[in-house]
Amino acid sequence: MSKSDTILQLKQVKVVAVLRGEHLDEGTNAAIACIKGGIDCIEIAYTNPFASDIIRHLNQHYQDRPSVCIGAGTVLDSETAKSAIASGAKFIVSPSFNAQAATLCNRYAIPYLPGCMTVTEMVTALEAGCEIIKLFPGNALNGTIISSVKAPLPQLTLMVTGGVSLDNAKKWLLKGADMIGIGSEFNKLASKKEFEQITAIAKQYKELLR
Repeated sequence: MSKSDTILQLKQVKVVAVLRGEHLDEGTNAAIACIKGGIDCIEIAYTNPFASDIIRHLNQHYQDRPSVCIGAGTVLDSETAKSAIASGAKFIVSPSFNAQAATLCNRYAIPYLPGCMTVTEMVTALEAGCEIIKLFPGNALNGTIISSVKAPLPQLTLMVTGGVSLDNAKKWLLKGADMIGIGSEFNKLASKKEFEQITAIAKQYKELLR
């Protein structure tokens, strides 16, 4: 899958499951549960010490399903980005902008989605070649920020992450978000091994966004 293909897929599906967990099985099974529920774009956070192994396993498990797109999250530096890309991550997400990570992702033609809050941060990310910017943390911001920043920067593609839930997901999209990142509901259930419930909630998100 090319960089442009990945970006197009992220824009089309409009939802990314952000999964953490503390163990290999927890992160892997949560991802499988989300995919069963219809969410094919998965971000495996590097707060999980087994993130690289999970990304590698999921790519192997779904190698015959091109709709499944596995990325890496909470990538704080270029070293972690390179490890994630070597494991098969198709996109890299960070809670903040890191110039070295942006350069490395450009070098390997992998989309880099940095977390930004201010217009200055967003312009810096755009200048570094970022085609999708993560508006983070969403729960610290008012939805009107999207129209405010898109007025001078209509070329922005924004993914809102942080505090997004079934209750407010559609509101964010109606406010102008191009996509959403969701995770807190899934991660709480994964810690209790309630993977069937994750699948059920993933289906609700797909129906909500249909």
